[in-house]
Amino acid sequence: MNVYHEILEKVHAALEELQARGELPGNLDLSAVTVEPPRDPAYGHMSTNAALVLARAARTKPLELAEAIAARLRGLPDVAAVTVASPGFVNLTLADDVWRRQVEVVLREGADYGRCDLGRGLRVNVEYCSANPTGPLHVGHGRGTVFGDALANLLEFAGYRVTREYYINDGGGQIEALARSIYHRYLQLLGQTDEPLPKGLYPIEELVPVAEAIVERDGAKWVGKPESDWLDLFGRAGVQAMMARIREDLALLGVRHDVFTSERALIEAGRIDETIRHLDGLGLVYVGTLPPPKGKPVEDWEPTPQLLFRATLFGDDSDRPLKRSNGAWTYFAADVAYHLDKIRRGAQLLVDVWGADHGGYVKRMQAAVKALSEGRVELVVRLCQLVKLYSAGQPLRMSKRAGRTVWLRDVLEEVGRDVFRFMMLTRRNDAPLDFDLVEAVRQSKDNPVFYVQYAHARICSVFRHAAEAGMDTGRWAGVPLERLRDPAELELLRAMAQWPRVVEGAARQFEPHRIAFYLHDLAGAFHSLWTRGKEESGLRFLLAEDEATTRARLAMLAAVRIVLANGLRLLGVEPLEELH
Repeated sequence: MNVYHEILEKVHAALEELQARGELPGNLDLSAVTVEPPRDPAYGHMSTNAALVLARAARTKPLELAEAIAARLRGLPDVAAVTVASPGFVNLTLADDVWRRQVEVVLREGADYGRCDLGRGLRVNVEYCSANPTGPLHVGHGRGTVFGDALANLLEFAGYRVTREYYINDGGGQIEALARSIYHRYLQLLGQTDEPLPKGLYPIEELVPVAEAIVERDGAKWVGKPESDWLDLFGRAGVQAMMARIREDLALLGVRHDVFTSERALIEAGRIDETIRHLDGLGLVYVGTLPPPKGKPVEDWEPTPQLLFRATLFGDDSDRPLKRSNGAWTYFAADVAYHLDKIRRGAQLLVDVWGADHGGYVKRMQAAVKALSEGRVELVVRLCQLVKLYSAGQPLRMSKRAGRTVWLRDVLEEVGRDVFRFMMLTRRNDAPLDFDLVEAVRQSKDNPVFYVQYAHARICSVFRHAAEAGMDTGRWAGVPLERLRDPAELELLRAMAQWPRVVEGAARQFEPHRIAFYLHDLAGAFHSLWTRGKEESGLRFLLAEDEATTRARLAMLAAVRIVLANGLRLLGVEPLEELH
């Protein structure tokens, strides 16, 4: 149940009445009409833009239309006051009973409170993490992984049929570099070299056990052999070992993918050739030359005929190469084949979560998906900015190639999964995020994850005290909710009732950080009421001399606890009953 939807229906009813009376045209498009909280609470609880978005089509002035709408909303049972504000907003203040009734709704719907049918069963493929299998997951990978996982949870809660996918980039130059990195350690273990690792290879210690396993199995078999003999074998061994470690890291983070798709498997199955033939059949492939790269002197560039995809027909800035000059497929060609594979598996919407350094790749992939699906499937890309890691205010430098990497597993062992997941969602995905290992576990009101978890734990403590006092905390029928009269109580109820609207808005915009922001606000409303109760005995939750008010407040707290728990679980965070 969404109270904002209920008021929107009343606004639509007012508009339809005006249409029936001939005061508005009958063919107006009402899809842009919204009901939202006003920016300034002084204007009331809700505001509709109906007059602003319909005035031009209705050939009337916004303020005049707003007054006509307001006249039909005044006097409705749940509406306490209606005002009109320039340039044409209609502001509503609802009766207190509207907010009190939300307690009954939450208690009735429980874990399903806030669930909606926005997605209408649409099959959406969310691809996230997809770190190159050249090492374990580091903190930067962790942010995109948490974002993608929370987004998948959110979309599922909003009525989508979600597939969670990991794309294994196990083809191309980075895997050759991985193989050479392992081979160098193989030679070191056999005493065949004491040279340092060549520049451009991976210096991480986690590759040593891979080399040790090859030594144990094959001995010196590959010493002195040409690269063509061992490159593929060492690369496969490295990918297998690193993917095993990555899966372990994902499990520690509480992440479960439904599908793991291998780039190499797609290539070996001939999917790239098949995809190019498909594009060629649509007339979207040709041999041509591209203009020189921007900012590069013309004398340093030679036009080379290449196989190109007509990306500019679908909104890209340039047509894109599918083959390199040496005849090998480009990374783009492999990615096009992969996205066609997802479409053919039934995805009706694609969501890719990438690192910020892939920003220049977005338009070409969206163009490719539009072409491949003939406009039926949309690709939504969300870029995650970098994480700057600190410890007590001191920056920790990270570089996989330089061997100075802070692995995700190490951070999870230090701060815990729940803390890490919540903190990764305390900023928009496209904004840089500072993560301090010390501050993340500090129990203070300035720590957002502690602040929210503390609200849930405090409510649990109230119920423990109530049970110890012999109060019935399992029956809510007939609770006198009219006893909830204090402005702070009503403010908490209004904050709680925002939850269905927040879920819908976050899912519509693919922004799970909105859930974390909302939980912080809801926790704030609760903590404010808790503090008032410390100062004013009449506002305490448990009143020995007033059973009716106590039951009403316990019902309110039970509902708030449900909403906090629902939100935390969408983020992949376990609601805590006690903090230590």
